[in-house]
Order: sequence, then structure tokens, then C-alpha cells
Amino acid sequence: MMILTIILLYFLGAILTYLVGNKMASKVAFGFTALTFVAFMFLLAPANDVFISYDWIARPTIKFAFQLDGLSKVMLFLTTGLAPIIILTSLKTEIANAKAFYAFVLFMLGAMAGTFLAADGLLYYIFWELSLLPIFVIGLFWGNNKANDLKKVMLKFFSYTFASSLFMLASFIFLYNKAGSFLLSDLYAVSLNYSEQFWIFLGFFFAFAVKIPIIPFHTWQAKTYTLAPMVGTMLLSGIMLKMGLYSVIRWQIPIAPQAAESLADWVLILSIAGVVYGSVVALKQDNLKTFLAYSSLAHVGLIAAGAYSGTFDGISGAVLQMVAHGFVIIGLFYAVQIIEQRYKTILISELGGIRNWAPKFTSLFIILMVASVGLPGTFNFVGEFTILYGLATVNIWYAIFGGLSIIFGAYYMLKMFQYVMLGEAFEKPFADVSAYETIVFVLIIGALIYFGLYPKYISDVLEPAVTTIVNQINLVK
Repeated sequence: MMILTIILLYFLGAILTYLVGNKMASKVAFGFTALTFVAFMFLLAPANDVFISYDWIARPTIKFAFQLDGLSKVMLFLTTGLAPIIILTSLKTEIANAKAFYAFVLFMLGAMAGTFLAADGLLYYIFWELSLLPIFVIGLFWGNNKANDLKKVMLKFFSYTFASSLFMLASFIFLYNKAGSFLLSDLYAVSLNYSEQFWIFLGFFFAFAVKIPIIPFHTWQAKTYTLAPMVGTMLLSGIMLKMGLYSVIRWQIPIAPQAAESLADWVLILSIAGVVYGSVVALKQDNLKTFLAYSSLAHVGLIAAGAYSGTFDGISGAVLQMVAHGFVIIGLFYAVQIIEQRYKTILISELGGIRNWAPKFTSLFIILMVASVGLPGTFNFVGEFTILYGLATVNIWYAIFGGLSIIFGAYYMLKMFQYVMLGEAFEKPFADVSAYETIVFVLIIGALIYFGLYPKYISDVLEPAVTTIVNQINLVK
């Protein structure tokens, strides 16, 4: 029952946050996210996997089933660890109708936690879809209202992600007819010929490729990140896109491993192409949020390649990099938020010389920047190196082209830093980071450096689950 605590706390927090009114909403929301993180820490204690299942719907047979293993624990660490930090970044920002805003944020967090824990296919699908509605509403009503195409962008985001999920639902219905159950363990055990695996793989792929996103299914991403409010952008980039990457590892490849193996070259090429495409397009951006959106596209392309490699190291590295990317992208977006609050612009062409006014902010920005490009000693290096090692065991060329993410990333990040932070100081002063802002940065940077120097703890938690999944892949092959 302890497994359900995480989900219930978020949903209860959503209700109470709305009821307390606008003045206290942000503080109550932060309190519940912090409490949920504490509750999650207790879930780390049991070394063995935990599985609970209750009868829910008799026909078709749907179980209220949840599984907590090493993979779930790591994804919950990402969710529960980032949630209070994301709320912290917004506490000093005035938000209209705050009670509704934070209620939607907590509801979304509960749905995402449910997605990472669900062990029944239809229950998983329900949580998957439940997480979409809050972020759509957040983007639509609290996004950049000055943008003429806000409604169009958010509708495109909703339509793409909702429509693509229907392919996944169709795949689950087919699997149910074969297995007589939606339970993950039963779907792992079902016997599928290659043709069946092929279509199941594609059904899942369309849903996950849009959510991650993998090119050419990425067209919703940049504008959605740019026009959504900063908290919404952080939720999307830090946590939500990881739902697709997680699902590749948990559901897609273990259920259809033969198809995954036969289509691996195509999927890996698309994933690695995203590394190059995202990096090149990032170089041309003037808006910092759009710049980070394409930077994120490049990084998740490499993570997707690791997941689809089907190897132990590739999958392990992908999960580690999901967490590292989540922390670093939140830190970078927070830096952009601070710049926007000080200078009322995030256009690179209108910025410069911030270093002269704010040496502390510049130092923190540099640490986040080098972490994002995988400097040794940071968590991102651990994930990227492990992914590249896994890709090298499949084909050395995948590792070489995947490694371009490090080279390109260093180039476009340093170029952006040069234009935004260096040069002559503007006449308008830029206040250096406050004690409060420093705390937020220290929480993020502390995690990146700690796990960069000592990744063994997360690796040890993750290893049994990845071993089980890789054994399942090899068994079904």
C-alpha cells in the first residue's frame, strides 16, 4: 500500500491546494511536493521489488496493479526530487489564479508518478493520458498570452500526443486478446510471432516517439516549450518527456524484442539524427527558451539511442541520463527565468555583459553549462559515457555519431554563453543571485556533482531491474 502513497499525496495535494485559495496555494503545493519526496525516501528501504494488485474491472480484466522495482525507484526519484525544486523556482513569481495553477501541477505530478508505477497496461494508459490534460491547460491559460499562436501551438501539442497515444491503446487491446490480461508480467509472457511484434512495436513507437520526441515527430516541441509558462516548460522537459523514454524500456522493447532488433538500425539512425539536427538548429536560435528546447532535443536523441540499443549498458546509461538531464535542464531554464525577470527579455541578441554585474550568477551558470555537455565529474558525463559504451557494442559508428552530442553541445553552449554573459556590461544593472535563488541552484548543482562523483548508489538500485529487462529481451528473442 505504501506504493500508492506517492500518487495519493499528489492528488490530495492538488485538492487541498485548490481549496486553500490563491494566497497559500504555492506554499501548500511546495509542502506536498516536499512531503512526497520524504515519503519516497521510505520506499527506497526495501531491497526487494514490491508488487500489489487489486481486482478493478471484471470484463475486460483490468487490475489496479502497481510495481516498484529499481527502474520505478529511479524514475520516482526524478519526479519527486524535481517537483519541489520546480515549485521553488516559482514561489517568487506572481501567478494569476494560483490555486488552480498549482492544483494542475500537482495533479500532473500524480499522473506521471502513476505512469512510472503502473503494472497493468490499461491502468498505465489511463495515467499516461491523465498527465496530458493538466499540461495542456497550464500552457493554454498561463502561457505567453502575447503570442498570437498560443492556442494553435497548445492544440497541436495536445492533438499530436493524444492521437499518437491511440496507436498504443490499439496495441494494448491486441495484446489483451492474445494474453487475456493487461498485466505487465502476462504481456511479457505472451507468445507473439514476428509480424505481430512488428505492429505492436510500431504502435508503441508512434506514441513514444512523439512524447520523447524523436525526429520527425518533434514539431510540437520547440514552440510548446517556448510559449508555456516556465513551470510548464520545466515539467515537460524535466519529467514528462522521460515518460516516453521510460516506456520504451519498460513496455515496448521487452514485449516486442524481435521487432526491436530488426528495426534497431532505423530507430537508432532517427535518434542519432536528432542529436545532429537539434544541435544545428539550436545554433540558429535567438530565444533562450527555444535554444534550450532544441538543445534538449539533441540530448534526448542520445538517450533514446541508448534505450533502443537493447543492451544493458545502453539502457542503464539512458536511465541515468534521464535523471541527469532532468536536473540540468531545470537548472538552465531557471537561469533563463532569472534573466527574464531582470531584463524583461530572453533574446540572445538583446543580452550581454551579465558577468560584469553578476559574478555569482555567472559561476553557477557555467557549472550548469559544463554539466549539460557532460564534463567529467558531473552526472551527465556518467550517463553519456555509459550510453556511448552501449552503442559501441552494437556498432562503433553509432557511438561516434552519438558522441557528436558532446562536441556540438560544447560549441553551441559556449557560443550562447559568450553572447549572453560576456562582453561589455549593459547600462541597466543585473542584480546578482539572492540567497533564495542560490539555494535553488545549489540543490540542482549539488545533485549533479554528487551523482557525478558517486553514481554507484543509483546504479546499484537500477541494476537488478535492467538485468531483468535485458534477460526478458534475450529470452523472447
